[in-house]
Amino acid sequence: MKQRRLCLLMISAVALFGSLGSQTAYAQFGSGIVFDPTQSAHALQQIEQGEQQIEKWGMELQKWEQHLLKEAQIYTTAVQTRNQIVTMYNLAFQMSRMPQNLAARYKTDFAQWTSLSAPPNVYGNTSALVNALNFGGLPQASQGYSNAFVQVQSYPSGNYSSLDSNTRATIANQYATSELAQTTTTGTLATLGTIRTDSQAFAAKLANLESDTFSTDPTQQTQNALLGKINSATLLQIHSQQDTNQILAASVQQQLAAEKQQIDAQNRAINSAIYFQQNFPNTMQQTAGGVSNSIQSISLSTSGR
Repeated sequence: MKQRRLCLLMISAVALFGSLGSQTAYAQFGSGIVFDPTQSAHALQQIEQGEQQIEKWGMELQKWEQHLLKEAQIYTTAVQTRNQIVTMYNLAFQMSRMPQNLAARYKTDFAQWTSLSAPPNVYGNTSALVNALNFGGLPQASQGYSNAFVQVQSYPSGNYSSLDSNTRATIANQYATSELAQTTTTGTLATLGTIRTDSQAFAAKLANLESDTFSTDPTQQTQNALLGKINSATLLQIHSQQDTNQILAASVQQQLAAEKQQIDAQNRAINSAIYFQQNFPNTMQQTAGGVSNSIQSISLSTSGR
């Protein structure tokens, strides 16, 4: 390109020199060709214009090449993005699917809470206690305790005040133990009944969580759904372990029966002491009077007097 431009400049200079030397220049070459500077200048101008046009086309071609290169890069990026999206979608779709036999392989049943059956209630003092164990609530627990447990009697104030200080302290301690045992037992009855009542709703929530865990529904296997189920399982575990609660409840009920026997024996001892205090003077008077009359009726005289 540079050599051609140099050649054109030399031809232009020759043409210009020839035009300055004479109005009509004639140059004879060996072949008889006449060199016309005017025509040569005109041809040179056309060649230069053509060259400029070619250069312009070349610049436009370069622009188109750059444009096509950018378009190719955009297309390549779009294809790569599409492939990544398809790959991510396929992975998400695969992650959202659960094995068809997962529930059959890992799903297990847990122990169910059952209500205590209705007792014979021969003397009408057992049903309230069973209701308290089944449904809970302090009123039901208090009623069950009042009906089924031996109740301690009030110590007569007159007899109590006539006792010595040590005996009064012993009786007061026995009453405090009985009242504390009554409060503890009533609270235990209410707690057991409440746990058994709430266990039905708790079991339903566990069943729902287990069903959603083994579900093949893709909406149940999304990331947010899995996080929500993990949080729910954690909260359910914090509130209570179903099987553990049953074991603890059975153990507490056994301890409750033993505690009832201890309370009844203690209350019977208190009631026996009260009866003894109330009836001891009359008993001793009758015993002493009977012995005196018997002695008086015995005669050591030979005459029978």
